[in-house]
Amino acid sequence: MNSFEFLQSELEEMKKEGTFRQLTPLESDQSARVVINGKKVIQLSSNNYLGLTSHPRLRTAALKAVENYGAGTGSVRTIAGTFTMHKDLEEKLAQFKHTESSLVFQSGFTTNQGVLSSILTSEDVVISDELNHASIIDGIRLTKAARKVYKHVDMFDLERALKESENYRVRVIVTDGVFSMDGNIAPLPGIVELAEKYDALVMVDDAHASGVLGENGRGTVNHFGLDGRVHIQVGTLSKAIGVLGGYVAGPRTLIDYLIHKGRPFLFSTSHPPAVTAACIEAIKVLVDEPQLINRLWENTRFFKDGLAKLGFNTGNSETPITPIIVGDEALAHSFSDKLLEYGVFAQGIAFPTVAKGHARVRTIVTAEHSIEDLEEALNVFEKAGKELKII
Repeated sequence: MNSFEFLQSELEEMKKEGTFRQLTPLESDQSARVVINGKKVIQLSSNNYLGLTSHPRLRTAALKAVENYGAGTGSVRTIAGTFTMHKDLEEKLAQFKHTESSLVFQSGFTTNQGVLSSILTSEDVVISDELNHASIIDGIRLTKAARKVYKHVDMFDLERALKESENYRVRVIVTDGVFSMDGNIAPLPGIVELAEKYDALVMVDDAHASGVLGENGRGTVNHFGLDGRVHIQVGTLSKAIGVLGGYVAGPRTLIDYLIHKGRPFLFSTSHPPAVTAACIEAIKVLVDEPQLINRLWENTRFFKDGLAKLGFNTGNSETPITPIIVGDEALAHSFSDKLLEYGVFAQGIAFPTVAKGHARVRTIVTAEHSIEDLEEALNVFEKAGKELKII
């Protein structure tokens, strides 16, 4: 029997380069401060933008659902695993996103895979931003469609790709709404105008825009006033929504097709009652408590200003995702370790998540942080940054 020396040698090389990382277990709920190795530290690495992971209304909804419906569903959606609450969640998502219909998948990752692999054939072409999320890239790999990649947020290059693709049956432009490693927003108005000019479909992955941009957190489509002009909206229920899962929102025809052809949907057990009920409650909270989003953006502006004054390179971020770009992979991880030593949990991000030479510590502020939390964090960033000669 073959052993795994070929994998171990690669791991040893990662250790030598300073890029090997262990998982970091949390010993508390996901909040503005978390407990790691028995020590309470400021959390700046989670996607819990609005603090909904532990919101009292979501906790109550989840517990009640377990009491009434049990721990699981026992089936896939297309056999016996569709509860009335699953339909209720999808109706509420469609209403929230201003679309005809929606469908929930097991994760945001499988949503992108399921949509792209299902709707495209060898007669079609998908045109993708070069910095799109890995789930989009993997979804494209699962299709038989032709592929074109345009330079990041470059509308001239996108138009080039559209002109070169005029002989395909269907052209689909796909982009992140907010780019997860850089925090910049896709130029959606320009993308939509080009799509309408060249008769292409537009698909937007709003994983990091849901709950963050647009009225009550409806995402980039609503943020830019483009409701009704974007064909496919993908979102996640595991970031600002605070729970688990992904969804696609769009025309009824698309949703009906995915129910029959979307392989991750067809072959995965449906979400358990606690998850589904908590997601429903999260949508209600987004509508009822807009002050959470206001606080998120107040904290974002404060923290970005502080980092800029300290002299850190934060790239082109426009959202609560704020990278501190240091370049060298080992240095980024050393920076992260030093921050944790001084009381801030902010993870280093290196290749293959970002390109070589663009390693960073990625930070995300939330609505739960106080100004005092962020002031303390900035002091830690200054201390660690100076020690490592980053600033």
